[in-house]
Amino acid sequence: MSSIVPPDKKANYEKLFASCIIKEAKYPEIDKLVEKIASNKARYQAVGDPLNIPWYVIAIIHCMEASLRFDTHLHNGDPLTARTVQVPAGRPKTGNPPFTWEFSANDALIFDKLNLWTNWEIAGILYKLELFNGLGYYKQGINSPYLWSYSNHYTKGKYVKDGKYDPNAVSKQCGAAVLLRRLSEQKLITLPNGHIVEQILAQGNKTLYYTGTVTNEAKDLQTLLNKAGAILRVDGKAGERTSTEYFKFSKTYLKGDPRRA
Repeated sequence: MSSIVPPDKKANYEKLFASCIIKEAKYPEIDKLVEKIASNKARYQAVGDPLNIPWYVIAIIHCMEASLRFDTHLHNGDPLTARTVQVPAGRPKTGNPPFTWEFSANDALIFDKLNLWTNWEIAGILYKLELFNGLGYYKQGINSPYLWSYSNHYTKGKYVKDGKYDPNAVSKQCGAAVLLRRLSEQKLITLPNGHIVEQILAQGNKTLYYTGTVTNEAKDLQTLLNKAGAILRVDGKAGERTSTEYFKFSKTYLKGDPRRA
């Protein structure tokens, strides 16, 4: 199985993740979810490690599909007392109910072929999470609330039931990408290769501003900022526009974390 994210989607996922701003009013709700996720890390690791799936990917799916309940199937939140009824129905195919959460979770992850996926960088994670829910929102021309609800990248539009899209409905569930972003902000996880905001922060700290001098550090920072959605001339001169864009992205990342305020 290929673990390659389509190039256009890869660039878009990385840009959206870098420029993601969590809605201020949602921090208390999100942080309660993150705290609960972190408290059950060992259970997620026990399922994920043998399948080479990061524990936090399983935790995010668990939050999205089953509201972090361990008495329901990871596939879709149906009770563990019977096989699944909702799509995918009839899972797990083997064993007898009531199922343990671990047994069912293992089945769900293999059913969706997450055990065969090897690209666990940001774009790879977001791509697989969106596929877990389906690409219906992509076809509607909006950012999926399954990923971006509670952030600046989503306003409205939701499938209220299978095949029924309401352009005015608003998701009331925290998006998967927002959870990933908050786990990273709180230093509860370390994303492979460091995501682009971490790179911007590191490069920004090495750059001299308002000197009028061309430097490689400033060129690298401008290139990174453009990848994250800025529109800067890559001229190696870190002037007002470069400084403003750097502050915007660094402020976005630090916002909401009292330990880094």
